[in-house]
Amino acid sequence: HLGWFANPIYKGDYPEVMKNYVGRKSAQQGQGTSRLPTFSVQEKSYIKGTSDFLGIGHFTTRYVIQKSLPSLHVSSYDTDSDLAELVDPKWPAPGSEWLYSAPWGFRGLLNFIKTQYGNPLIYVTENGVSEKVQCTQLCDEWRIEYLKGYINEILKAINDGVNVKGYTAWSLLDKFEWNKGFSERFGFYHIDFKNKNKPRYPKASVEYYKKIISANGFPNPREVMITCLHTVSSFCIINKITVTMIKKYCFTYIYILLLLQLFLFISQNIIKRILINTQSKFGFCIIFY
Repeated sequence: HLGWFANPIYKGDYPEVMKNYVGRKSAQQGQGTSRLPTFSVQEKSYIKGTSDFLGIGHFTTRYVIQKSLPSLHVSSYDTDSDLAELVDPKWPAPGSEWLYSAPWGFRGLLNFIKTQYGNPLIYVTENGVSEKVQCTQLCDEWRIEYLKGYINEILKAINDGVNVKGYTAWSLLDKFEWNKGFSERFGFYHIDFKNKNKPRYPKASVEYYKKIISANGFPNPREVMITCLHTVSSFCIINKITVTMIKKYCFTYIYILLLLQLFLFISQNIIKRILINTQSKFGFCIIFY
């Protein structure tokens, strides 16, 4: 799909392989000219190099194999290519029936753009996954794993030298999804469409993505390890000191506590005697609870 639109913008014309395939299919179907329009020299010159950046919406990956289709088959973009799409059954498929999680494919695509189109400035405008079944606990762990995998592959592509400038996860809210309506949910926030007020509830992926945004990437594994070790060490030291102090001062504490109880017992008896004498002289008393 990419070359259909990117080639004219970055190279001034459709890909040669596309022109050849559509031209041959058109001839087999008895058409005098190709169904693929042609650009004039002036149009090619005008179009080439007109982009400020390349926006990429990416969700999934496919393997393809050669598959010749009958020439009388209904003409379309899919049949013109003479290809069949395949997926690995081991790939996670948490969402829509067409959406398989294969993060490595995105890195390959980004490197292809770098090689074919002179490493243009890239913004990832859409990348996300839907859910097949509504999760009542909003526990979308599969979305967290999807985001983790795809963002990690984008980082690898950046390390490869690909000029990726920005990333947008798809999407903030559950919404209307083309011919699937509200049945497929891509949002970080669950929307109760049956409620007239359409209340919004954050899914588990919200907190995960917040951390990525705050860090502008994944936390440094070394920093995470150091923090964890520091926390564990501090906990162990505190516990060791606490246990030592208890052992050392345990008997002293009990002895002091007994002395205090004895002192209070004696004091109360003395106060009671004073109050009894006071009552007999002045006619009032104080009651202690």
